[in-house]
Amino acid sequence: MKDFVYMLAPMEDAIGLAFRELSYNHGADYTFTEMARVDGLARNNQSSLRKIEIRKPIPTYIQIIGSNEKKLEQFLNEFKPPKGFQGFNLNLGCPSPKMIEKGLGCALIKRISKVKKLVKIIKDKGYSASIKLRLGMNEFERRNKNYLNLIKEVDADFFIIHARDGSQTYDDPADFTVYEEIVKTGKKIIANGDIKTKEQVDELKKMGLAGVMIGRAAVENPRLFNQLKGIKDDKKVIPELKKLLEEYNQNKKFNKILKRIKD
Repeated sequence: MKDFVYMLAPMEDAIGLAFRELSYNHGADYTFTEMARVDGLARNNQSSLRKIEIRKPIPTYIQIIGSNEKKLEQFLNEFKPPKGFQGFNLNLGCPSPKMIEKGLGCALIKRISKVKKLVKIIKDKGYSASIKLRLGMNEFERRNKNYLNLIKEVDADFFIIHARDGSQTYDDPADFTVYEEIVKTGKKIIANGDIKTKEQVDELKKMGLAGVMIGRAAVENPRLFNQLKGIKDDKKVIPELKKLLEEYNQNKKFNKILKRIKD
């Protein structure tokens, strides 16, 4: 991994093969697949397998959500890494009530021993394991700083911190003040949430962050990665994305993303 990286966030029903390639073409160093359920992957569910598909050697992490160790092992035993595959990313950030009821997503942040086991299973198979997490499931967990214990104790390759807790919406500003303390853990930390400007990136670099992950802002402006790097990029992207959607036969599922791009 480079000194400071720019990552495209995993976004359900928004980030598919076409948009991942578009973002890579415009400066994203790494892309992430849509979140896929480990349970579905273990039973070869075609919808789940399509979510983690990698067809070209574009640097891509596969994001998974689940807590069943046997099913994770079952899936990994059958998994054949395609070109471009960088590793697995465990989702500990999903705030969906359905996921939380199952003890998944940000409900896993306080289950450190469970997360350790999941990371070990992935690493024992020879793959990179990273974690994307929020600052807890709710305000209480955020104030209690449960996330710090997880970061300190789990041997993941890097941690992507979405600087909100699970009860907060996108209307609540991401809390950049948490990063200074998190960086002191000595772990590789990627910032996520409300990152839109080069000034923000410069400030995060000064704090010692290893990179940034961008989702919604990149959907509106896929050229943002290059622009944050100081690279001039004013190319029209809608024609390019239309061509990629056609190539990957993803018009039906992802065509609506065209309306969100400010070209």
